[in-house]
Amino acid sequence: MALYAIGDTHFSEGCDKPMDIFGGAWKGYRDKLVQSFSVLQPEDLLVICGDFSWGMSLQEALPDFQLLERFPGKKLLVKGNHDYWWETVSKMKRFFQENQIETIDFLHNSCYFYDGAALCGTRGWFYDRNDPNAGDDKIFKRELIRLEASLKAAVSQGAAEIECFLHYPPVFQGAEVPQIMEILGRYPVKRVFYGHLHGESLRGAFCGVRQGISFHVISADALSFRPIQIRV
Repeated sequence: MALYAIGDTHFSEGCDKPMDIFGGAWKGYRDKLVQSFSVLQPEDLLVICGDFSWGMSLQEALPDFQLLERFPGKKLLVKGNHDYWWETVSKMKRFFQENQIETIDFLHNSCYFYDGAALCGTRGWFYDRNDPNAGDDKIFKRELIRLEASLKAAVSQGAAEIECFLHYPPVFQGAEVPQIMEILGRYPVKRVFYGHLHGESLRGAFCGVRQGISFHVISADALSFRPIQIRV
């Protein structure tokens, strides 16, 4: 029994948008991920911190869901800025039921318990000039509401310890998103895991302790395409 996490798998089984075109560490990334996922056991849980698939719709992302379904254990998905296939949770669960996807679920306005700890998560927010939605105050406020809803759900069910999974880094290059940090600080969050950053931007990733919370970057290329084991 183990808890694993990774972000930004960017699978593209159903569309022609492989990350191999970026070369370097991304060359052959799909096979690296498939090989690394082979460590999963039926009692394990894998959290993917956003940007799971390049599919533009649920149907286009279906081959990616089917690929993930092949591996044993439970999988939880957090929304990323490139998960264009994402719909309402009810619609996604109905789609999964129709297509016999049984081991994948979502961290979205909710929490999930693993070995006494609550797992919470949402996409989060950070200014990114390459993101067309960057600076959108409406989306930002919605993400704050979703983060708090997830954390509240954990506390209401008696959680004394929380592991939080975000897509965007709440701290980057010495700056932070104060509203997100303030919310995290009001709950018993032990660690925050995030993705989104790749290549050169990983140099600005914050990995350390702030406000008594330990922060970890888990983008796929930061982990050499091997999910990190964070609990046994």
